[in-house]
Amino acid sequence: MALTTEQVIAALRTVKDPELFKDIVSLNMVKDVQVRGADVDVTVELTTPACPLKDVIEKDVTEALKQVGAREIKLNITANTRGATGPRREALPQVKNIIAVGAGKGGVGKSTVAVNLAVGLQREGARVGLMDGDIYGPSMPTMLGLKGMAPEVRGNRILPFHVHGIHAVTIGALVEEDKPLIWRGPMAHGAFKQLLLDNTEWPDLDYLIVDLPPGTGDVPLTLCQLLPLTGAVVVATPQQVALDDAIRAVRMFQQLNAPILGIVENMSYFVAPDGSMNDIFGRGGAERAAKQLSVPFLGELPMFIELRVNSDTGNPTANFQANPKLRDALQQIVRRLAGEVSKRNLAAPTPQLNIT
Repeated sequence: MALTTEQVIAALRTVKDPELFKDIVSLNMVKDVQVRGADVDVTVELTTPACPLKDVIEKDVTEALKQVGAREIKLNITANTRGATGPRREALPQVKNIIAVGAGKGGVGKSTVAVNLAVGLQREGARVGLMDGDIYGPSMPTMLGLKGMAPEVRGNRILPFHVHGIHAVTIGALVEEDKPLIWRGPMAHGAFKQLLLDNTEWPDLDYLIVDLPPGTGDVPLTLCQLLPLTGAVVVATPQQVALDDAIRAVRMFQQLNAPILGIVENMSYFVAPDGSMNDIFGRGGAERAAKQLSVPFLGELPMFIELRVNSDTGNPTANFQANPKLRDALQQIVRRLAGEVSKRNLAAPTPQLNIT
């Protein structure tokens, strides 16, 4: 039996995005429909290449078309990362989503998570930038393998390093190695603003990950003043002392009108060579805190020796290659983050913060 385009569209209206809870036609995800008798070609455009439920959407589309009599189905899945609805921001209009990564205290692996979020999103097919905004203790030169390298300059603008598939900028590449960075509040504000907006030539990006200094000080406030964020990710370890500070970081971002995209539990547990699991810091605390705060939990990152080695040697790409358990843990966090960004962008336009 020959099908009509109207019948195919009606069938696709029964398919809902599992995270956005609307049908894919209303979400403008159906980009092309070709019908030849009972054969159907459909192009579905995901809201992010890191869509965590891509396989579910593929399955649901195929089943919906079969139910109306489609014989041969050719499904083409593409992706176009979406930014917030409403007018484009004046600052960094070429960046669709700006995501801050923060922590209530130092030493919880915030920069490790930021680097791997950026590399993981790029490996899913997104265009990604990473700014090392931890101007007190920049670690990106080590973690990205940039030690001793100076950035290229065009006029008075810095061109981000292109490394591991991402576009990265760090103040650590602009100062003498091992020199202590001592900043008063206004100096920190100025340095951060110059690196983020004034002196860096960012390309078109789907996501810009900004690694913030730990705590609730000047730099997070500056970021929220300068730009409307898509949202923030807070990193914590499971023990209560770290969680207390993580909750303060969540409350800070909420007070600054920066939506919380989720909490990541780092150093969640350690798997010994004999296969036994050891909850060194008390596994599950961050997930409980996320439930208490009614914010998403993005996942747990166990302690892997490879993660430490790859960070020390500046090769984060290897985290997604050799150890499948490490890769899967990171990919889960990356894809959940991408899903939360898509949900955020479907909601109301990102609010702007005005502080007088």
